[in-house]
Amino acid sequence: MDTSIDAADAESFRNPSAWLTFVLQTSDPLFPTGAYAHSLGLEELVRLEIVGDETGLSDFLKMQIIPALANHELPYLRFAYEAAEREDLDELCAIDREIHAWKICRELREASISLGTRRLKMLLQIAPSPLLAQFESRIDAHEARGHQLTICGLQFSKTPMDAALATYFYQTLAAFCSAALKLIRIGQEGCQRVLSECLCCATEAIGHSLRVVREDVGWFNPMIEIAAMRHERAFERLFIS
Repeated sequence: MDTSIDAADAESFRNPSAWLTFVLQTSDPLFPTGAYAHSLGLEELVRLEIVGDETGLSDFLKMQIIPALANHELPYLRFAYEAAEREDLDELCAIDREIHAWKICRELREASISLGTRRLKMLLQIAPSPLLAQFESRIDAHEARGHQLTICGLQFSKTPMDAALATYFYQTLAAFCSAALKLIRIGQEGCQRVLSECLCCATEAIGHSLRVVREDVGWFNPMIEIAAMRHERAFERLFIS
């Protein structure tokens, strides 16, 4: 894997203030991607009594979500990051189409596209670049859909890779905890305890993700897929997905 960077990037990587504030801004709940409106399957899992308290949420994240991050999402984020570094739009589109094919459930597929395209539109307003604009043109031409992972890879390509992977890892867990606040009796302190437990798995999960090659990438969790499909037809819903 070619991890070479030019002199300007090397200097910015040595100076975290050059990229850290931007990462913090774009990973904050205030950043308008619409993530607050999605539970990504958790709402139906609560309805099915699979997740019902702090312990259940912690077990769900550690046994279901973190393995998916390590084997699927973080590797695809890395592939998109590396393609963006090379400014290889054809490869980015191919990666985006692969991600789309993995999204079996319509709700999860549409949520990923919604989060990604809203992130892209905001990035084009606050940090426009030719590569972002060119990828938006590829979406308009139906060569890609603009999934969340692809857009994050584009966004983070001027950020150290370990920081990019750690940020996405944290964002994913925090999104489930944020949804849990509205779905189960847990409270903010309980969510912080769950996050602390799960973040202890970050180093191992990220390290594993770096060893996953393109031919072996993937993770299938029928429980979440089925929950998301049931949620689509639920009589009442608090979240879009």
